[in-house]
Amino acid sequence: MSGVPTGLPLPQQVALTAMRIHCRVVAIAAGFGVFLLLYFLGSSSSGGGGAGDSLPLKEVGEARELEEGGESSWSPSSYLENEAKLARKPVAEVGKESRAFNRGRGSVNTRRNFQNNVVRHVPKHSRVEEVMHLAVVACGNRLDETLTMVKSALLFSQKKIKFHIFAEDALAPQFKEKLNQWPHFMSTRFQYRIYPISFSVGDADEWKKLFKPCAAQRLFLPVILKDVDSLLYVDTDVLFLRPMDDIWVFLKAFNSTQLAAMAPEHEVPKIGWYSRFARHPFYGDTGVNSGVMLMNLTRIRSTLFKNSMILSGLSWEDLLHPLYQKYKNHITWGDQDLLNIIFHYNPECLFIFPCQWNYRPDHCMYGSNCKTAEEEGVSILHGNRGVYHDDKQPAFKVMYDAIHDFPFEDNMFQSLFYPIQTKFLDTVNTLCGRIPQVFLKQIEKTMRKVFEEKVVRKVRRDK
Repeated sequence: MSGVPTGLPLPQQVALTAMRIHCRVVAIAAGFGVFLLLYFLGSSSSGGGGAGDSLPLKEVGEARELEEGGESSWSPSSYLENEAKLARKPVAEVGKESRAFNRGRGSVNTRRNFQNNVVRHVPKHSRVEEVMHLAVVACGNRLDETLTMVKSALLFSQKKIKFHIFAEDALAPQFKEKLNQWPHFMSTRFQYRIYPISFSVGDADEWKKLFKPCAAQRLFLPVILKDVDSLLYVDTDVLFLRPMDDIWVFLKAFNSTQLAAMAPEHEVPKIGWYSRFARHPFYGDTGVNSGVMLMNLTRIRSTLFKNSMILSGLSWEDLLHPLYQKYKNHITWGDQDLLNIIFHYNPECLFIFPCQWNYRPDHCMYGSNCKTAEEEGVSILHGNRGVYHDDKQPAFKVMYDAIHDFPFEDNMFQSLFYPIQTKFLDTVNTLCGRIPQVFLKQIEKTMRKVFEEKVVRKVRRDK
């Protein structure tokens, strides 16, 4: 054994050798530790930093905007998404990005302030909450009907809603008065704006008389609501039986060419109106119904639509009036017919959602012909033909009256769902009432979901 006295007994020689090796290992480890400490202190003072301590330039810039009170699109999810991207990159590549950033812009204090003040404790006012947009057009005696529709949307929906209400001048103050009387806990969940009836092209009086009073206003929503990206339009005689959030997600299902969504006018071509009587082009085999229409307004405004008049295509605003002039003597359902003509020539632009999202008397008065409603229940009830206000289809009237009469402060199971169940028993001998599961299944699921969420929130608050 080199360097060990040979006169010692063998066990002592082995022990002495082991002691010397141990001392060398300790000395090497200590020296390496001092080297690392000096390296990191030096790199911090020169702006080097490690990959785990750095943040992309965009994130730090947005953090400064938040500290200065400016607006930013930063969110915890965007930060985590960026961190996930960095985690998937090779370590050497991440290190290069971090060092490049620190040499160009950063300081240790800036990064630490960002992490401590923004990432760990995100102020509520800096979180951008998604707001859904819903438009409706009300003229004549549609005040109560419209308010009941708005009420149904608010009872079940989760995100906040901004209502765009287009109304005749005489109705505008009545809407303001009624909506401002709703309880505070409900008014905090929505915003509204009231617009006058207006048409950007053509004769306003002619547009107003196209079908029902003011119905053609929906055609001009992309032109008027220039600051709105996406929108759900509904007729006044629509009721939500589940959260509006659930139809809003269809926007994310659009492919690259789709810019609007509607349900078929009918499920069976043999008994459909368009397939039997239409004197103009229409979408698909049965046409579409425009009473519930989801729209990506940004895409509509930027698209040139094919048509039978100009080969190069026309923008939405430029298309409406010449299209009306060409077909005005051949259309029966006004603006809905014009929409069918547009999407006949541009079928790739339309997304079709199932009939449960626009369930009308036509789906049950000739026999049950909406399979998705039979399986899942009605999601949106559309009481056209005036069925909310007469006795022709009492199943529809029961649903409308229950939501119309429901006091906001009451328990929904006791004061809304149970009355619907009880009164529905009187309709089971009618054409639409004989399939009660269609009307009750989805709203029961919605009620349970709302109830469970309230209980969970209460438990969390109590903790």
